[in-house]
Amino acid sequence: MTKTWLITGAGRGFGLEIARAALESGDQVIATARDLERLDAVLPRDEARLLTARLDITDAEAATQVVSDGLERFGRIDVLVNNAGYGQVGAFEELSPSRIERQFQTNVFGTFHVTRAVLPTMRAQRAGRIINISSLLGLVGTDWWSIYCAAKFAVAGWSESLSRELAPFGLSVTAVHPGQFATDFLDPTSLGLGDVQIDDYRSLDHARRSFVAERNHEQPGDPVRFAAAIIHLADHDAPPARVAAGTDALHSFEIRAHQLLDSADEWHDFAVSTDAVVDADV
Repeated sequence: MTKTWLITGAGRGFGLEIARAALESGDQVIATARDLERLDAVLPRDEARLLTARLDITDAEAATQVVSDGLERFGRIDVLVNNAGYGQVGAFEELSPSRIERQFQTNVFGTFHVTRAVLPTMRAQRAGRIINISSLLGLVGTDWWSIYCAAKFAVAGWSESLSRELAPFGLSVTAVHPGQFATDFLDPTSLGLGDVQIDDYRSLDHARRSFVAERNHEQPGDPVRFAAAIIHLADHDAPPARVAAGTDALHSFEIRAHQLLDSADEWHDFAVSTDAVVDADV
């Protein structure tokens, strides 16, 4: 059956490649981005199967309008890919509250807005797939990325909970945790830098900025192959609540699983020491 996809952040990177792959597979696509001119320039002209729309996902009313326009054109929405977002980097203390709030407004609340707009029609259909693009850094925390990690951890935890809420209606939710892929993600246009300078963090900031500059567009993951995997995921009868994308992400899944088991074993006595004492004679 031909599916209709709604993809946010489709002007470049993962979103663009997923939109292209969905169109190539014969599906219909509602592709959104903040820059509509760029979006129209990079996607093929296909008035029958493609609807492009300008969308800033932090605007809840705009998200609702895009969904309404998509339903008017195609009649249903089968797959939502919440991909739009950006990376806020910098040590926690070097980020002003406004920078932190903007990160959550986009990566977390923006994702909520689009999902909230889509859910009524998916529930009515009793069918639908929601694919939320989290990150390897939505599983593993690291310095200089603390706020980005916080946002992507939030998306992953929300996705896992949402998958349970929506399962009775025949809907699935998957948080995808990509590792390092050769997209524009490390470009200055995709990263927000710290806006407060503290001398104690100078060496960390310098080291991380150098790493980003050296790694940009040299990451091991292939965005085209990622998009093909997402098409396959949307067709799966029982998609997982979480899935790794990339060997580095898979390795981190395995390490984190062992870390949790090791911690449970080492701190077993601490954990059980907090249980209420039950009097056997009562």
